[in-house]
Amino acid sequence: MHEMSLLADLMDKIKMIAQDHEAEEITEVTVRLGALSHISSDHFRDHFEHAARGTLAEQAQLTVVEDADMNAPHAQDIMLESVDLR
Repeated sequence: MHEMSLLADLMDKIKMIAQDHEAEEITEVTVRLGALSHISSDHFRDHFEHAARGTLAEQAQLTVVEDADMNAPHAQDIMLESVDLR
């Protein structure tokens, strides 16, 4: 359930970026998983694919960067790094 709310927030950010740039399609999304975010890249990918269905991001290539630094300031976070639009 926690992952669903995180993905909903992330998808809202992605949608706002697309709207602000009047995009027709989101081609790539890059996220960084903090070392203490408690989600694997495969698990995140599954949730992202589900959340992106029916949106401009449905066909987007997803790049997931896993950060291993447990002392990083954002070690508990899932961070949106970039969104490529068309």
